[in-house]
Amino acid sequence: MIISLKNNMENHSRSSWKNDLVLIAKNTFVWLYQLSKDYNRKITALDQVPDEEFIKLKEFGINAIWLIGIWERSCASKKIKQLYGFENVTASAYSIFEYKITESLGGRGSFIKFRERAHAHGFKLGCDMVPNHTGLDSPWLAEHPQWYIAADQNPSQNFTFRSPDLSLNDSVEIRIEDRYYSQTGAAEVFLYKEKHSGKERYLYHGNDGTSMPWNDTAQLNYLVPEVREKVRETICNVAADFDIIRLDAAMTLTKNHYKRLWFPGDDGERCIPTREDNHMSQDLFDQRMPREFWVDVMDDIKTHRPDTLMLAEAFWLMEGYFIKKIGMDRVYNSAFMHMMKNEENKKFKNSLRGMTSITDNALEHLINYQTTPDEEPAIYKFGKDHKYFCVCTLLCTLPGLPMFGHGQLVGYRERYGMDYRVPHLQESQDQDLVKMHKKLISPILRHRSLFSTVENFKMHDLIQPDRSINQDVILFTNGRQDQYALVVANNSSQSVIGHIPIDELPISMDDCSLQSIIPQHDSGVKHQIAKNHTQVRFEISPYACGVFLL
Repeated sequence: MIISLKNNMENHSRSSWKNDLVLIAKNTFVWLYQLSKDYNRKITALDQVPDEEFIKLKEFGINAIWLIGIWERSCASKKIKQLYGFENVTASAYSIFEYKITESLGGRGSFIKFRERAHAHGFKLGCDMVPNHTGLDSPWLAEHPQWYIAADQNPSQNFTFRSPDLSLNDSVEIRIEDRYYSQTGAAEVFLYKEKHSGKERYLYHGNDGTSMPWNDTAQLNYLVPEVREKVRETICNVAADFDIIRLDAAMTLTKNHYKRLWFPGDDGERCIPTREDNHMSQDLFDQRMPREFWVDVMDDIKTHRPDTLMLAEAFWLMEGYFIKKIGMDRVYNSAFMHMMKNEENKKFKNSLRGMTSITDNALEHLINYQTTPDEEPAIYKFGKDHKYFCVCTLLCTLPGLPMFGHGQLVGYRERYGMDYRVPHLQESQDQDLVKMHKKLISPILRHRSLFSTVENFKMHDLIQPDRSINQDVILFTNGRQDQYALVVANNSSQSVIGHIPIDELPISMDDCSLQSIIPQHDSGVKHQIAKNHTQVRFEISPYACGVFLL
């Protein structure tokens, strides 16, 4: 299918707080456990988070918190993990029973108090919405099994379902395939049996087709109009309580990929295993799902909750599609993390220029990050020395939304599973890293408004003595009418010498001066303005990065 990029930019919202947001992800159960240790008292409910913690995050430059795992989770998910023999875990944060604040975190009353205090400290709050699937024991499944993708017959003779019943409902049995427990298989379906009639159906687990099915979830059928309506209603209800909503695995529900995964054509395109014979013509699919689901969602938000910021976790090179076609507020930009880690600097600069061809302000709609909750921590990708701070400076000075990982600011090394109640490693904060963050990054984030939009964003080339362009140095200016800044970053292990013409900078040649945003710090970026005021010459050390007010 050819994807149209017909403009849907009218959905984008322009609230100033959205432009200057700096987000940190927090695995909520793990966070409260760590706070209990830090403050030497029991902290198990959201309203018990100390005011001092908001102040500490503010000192880092953070002004938004993404709370992961706050909804009531599936008991079936927890039981599966217990049957696996796992300890110190609970149900997955993405196997949701119901969109209610879990009582394990104090319930809705505790959340409301937490939100009031967070807002008083200048923080916005975000949460997850998991639209692709529900928990196996969700009330939606109990009441509307027809809302889920299913097969009337067992799709494989190799699948057997004699495992323990996971249902909370006396009228049905729910059993996942036996070989999950021996870890010798990964069936795409689970058994759903009505006890009164004996009728058996085989419902599909949530799945994005890239690895194993999510065996504690059930896949919603978006060809059913009631499903689309119910999920849209739920998103609007969630938006009533949260400033920010992160849409999990949003790319799976675009028409192109949803059809490919679950209702493939007959051209051999890659689909969910065992769905190969569920062919559907494009015409019939378009009748059943006439519009992009996410366009309808964004229309709902624009109409009913216009001050909510919508974030899409979207991969598969769909950033441009979500920005222009869907009108999504912010979209994951995995290219930043991967290209910066691999030092594919020329490719990265080309990607920045390429985004501007989608729409003039596309860069504003990207979420840049060095890690996510699904990735290994940033310290394993970038270390904690010069390279880390070089890339982190770019994270904080490029247009868009900077996002930090749970323990990134304090040097934690553990990747927390979405079923963790407590960390499995006993770690202490790296005070040297904390100190360097506050010295090198916090001052930049205090000037975030200079960098967050694209109206005055301009990329520059560093011209080397042989007149060639250095491809490893990332160099750009941005700012407002009354203040501009220059960012110079060498994401490589080689020292660099070069210059940029002063007439390319947003200042007059006679008034040219560069003042480091971080005073009394040797950034490794030395500069000299030519006597005739025609160019600025640079000597840049490996992984050095400088931010200068012009």
